[in-house]
Amino acid sequence: MEDILAQIGQSISDIFESEAVQFGIRAIGIYLVILWLASAYWAFRDMQQRSDNAILPYIAAAGIILFTPIFFIFAVWIYKIIRPHEKIGEVWERNLAEEALLAEVESIHHCPSCERRIDDEWIICPSCRTRLKRVCPNCSRLVGMDWSLCAWCGKDFERREVPAAAIESLPRSREAKGRIAASSKTGTGPSTATAPTALPSVRSQARPVSGPIPASSQDPLPER
Repeated sequence: MEDILAQIGQSISDIFESEAVQFGIRAIGIYLVILWLASAYWAFRDMQQRSDNAILPYIAAAGIILFTPIFFIFAVWIYKIIRPHEKIGEVWERNLAEEALLAEVESIHHCPSCERRIDDEWIICPSCRTRLKRVCPNCSRLVGMDWSLCAWCGKDFERREVPAAAIESLPRSREAKGRIAASSKTGTGPSTATAPTALPSVRSQARPVSGPIPASSQDPLPER
């Protein structure tokens, strides 16, 4: 029995001592070492894509290296469990998608009174008759009710308009005032007072009456 076991051990040792087996064992060892270092580098790069922290990638790579080429596979499993689930690029894409969805929702206008959907070119809500916009008197474009001036033509809604007739009369009044002032200085202006016209004398036109004066003519004149 002992001879049989000795022969089996000798044959096994001969197999392991053969050059082919030794070459295979060395190749497997080199492969494991390369896989070990590649896993550390993969963890380093993967953590850079998942976190903004500059130290975490080095910690992940060091953790895999500390587990040696024999047990590094367990370190890779642990890293996959505790790493962030989303990459930075995926987070940015999700945020952009949310912002685009929010912008699309905000672009849909609603009536401030009845909260129903309205069109951008509507002036009055057809449901509750709420005034939504007004027309600029200068450029005839739609503006908001709370705008203090038109964004299209710059029309100031809070400034009062001066009538055109008043604007045209200003130069004429100034010219008239200038002429009056010049005439008062030279004294050649037209005289404002007119000479009284000579009225015919009542007495001179009165004719003597012969005979008795009627009673009706003797009544006193009414006082003025």
